[in-house]
Parts: sequence; C-alpha cells; structure tokens
Amino acid sequence: MKEFSTHWKSSKKPKKQRKYRAKAPMHIKRKFLSTTLSKELRAKYKIRNIIVRKGDTIKVMKGKFNGKTGKVSEVKTNLMKIYVEGIQKKKQDGSMVNIPFRAPNLQIMDLNTDDKKRFKKLKTESQKKNEAKNEKGEEKKK
Repeated sequence: MKEFSTHWKSSKKPKKQRKYRAKAPMHIKRKFLSTTLSKELRAKYKIRNIIVRKGDTIKVMKGKFNGKTGKVSEVKTNLMKIYVEGIQKKKQDGSMVNIPFRAPNLQIMDLNTDDKKRFKKLKTESQKKNEAKNEKGEEKKK
C-alpha cells in the first residue's frame, strides 16, 4: 500500500482527490473539518472559517436537515464526520441514530468558549490581519 504523498498539489481527477483525502494523516484530515463562520462571527473575529470542535453551535446549510441548528456532540477526525445533538433518524428496529455531517455543509453560529488556546489563536490571527491592513493603508498614503 502506497504512503501519503506530501508533494501532491492538485488534480482534476476525482479519483485522485478522494485518494488524497482518504490517505491523509490525522493532522491534515483535521484541517478538512473547517467550516465557515456566520456573518456576525466573521465581523467579530475577522476570519472566514475555523475548525469545528465539540461544543460549537452549528447550523446545517444543505441536505434534508437544512436550517436546523444544534451543538456539536462528536467530531470523528478519522472519518471526517461531525455529529450534532438532536439531529437523529429512526432505524428499522425503532432505535435512534445520530446523523453524520460533512464540514462544508455546516456553518458555525456560536463558538465554544471553553478552550483558551483556541481563543488565544483567534485573537492573534485577527490582530495580525488588522496590522497587515494598517501597513497597506500606510503604504498607499505614501
């Protein structure tokens, strides 16, 4: 079995794209779990997307459950799936099962505030972007 290639850039072939995602190591698969922020959060943090974590409040943007919101109950990095509290379907035997979602079909409405490291990173990213904008503004004035 061939190992994951770090030199692969892109391909038009869906087969190669699927292979890249399937064989990617965990630290790269984790980045595939990023999803967009709501307009309010974009304005507040000055970033467009962020990696989904347990406890975030999300809204389903596509599919059968379009428009439903809930908290993230579980994130399976290996499978690249996100499970949301309260969004379930009934199995043939009558038991309920959680529905797995893909990250691109979701939007973060509220971030989990428990993780200090995540918010430290958020603040530094927004500060860097503000500094870059200020520098560009100063260059244009000269």
